[in-house]
Amino acid sequence: MPQPKYRKIAVLGYRSVGKSSLTIQFVEGQFVDSYDPTIENTFNKMVSVNGQDFNLQLVDTAGQDEYSIFPQSHSMDIHGYVLVYSVTSMKSFEVVQVLHDKLLDMVGKIQVPTVLVGNKKDLHMERVIKPEEGKKLADSWGAAFMESSAKENQTAVEVFKRIILEMEKVDGNAPSEEKKCAVM
Repeated sequence: MPQPKYRKIAVLGYRSVGKSSLTIQFVEGQFVDSYDPTIENTFNKMVSVNGQDFNLQLVDTAGQDEYSIFPQSHSMDIHGYVLVYSVTSMKSFEVVQVLHDKLLDMVGKIQVPTVLVGNKKDLHMERVIKPEEGKKLADSWGAAFMESSAKENQTAVEVFKRIILEMEKVDGNAPSEEKKCAVM
């Protein structure tokens, strides 16, 4: 069995979009209904994807807005990002776009392993962002896109498995893609 790979993931987004709820649902398998603004929490979880164990460190960040200064700690030693907006909030969708731009500026790369998550899909009566809009934004970033509900453990698990796959792609360990080799 290969050694577990250590991966650090930052969960970013506007306030009250469900970053903590999503993270806690994934780590502990329970939905936290009360809103308690996060300063910053770190969670650890071991997970297996495609036969490889991953020792995840999840950084659940404080909610940001478009004027927040992007903390340098959110770009150092981070392997992947889960950017969360609420499908019920246009403001959170706009903020996630600003955060992505700041993130790229901070890490100095054109692309980083990212999953864009439209959370609160269970609140379909209050929806203002269509899935197509989230997908289009994620495609423009070269990122993965999903919608989730922090109330459902399955979608929370899918979000974090997806970011692992995105990080593995960057590391050249993507499953099912042919490995090509050229000798010059």
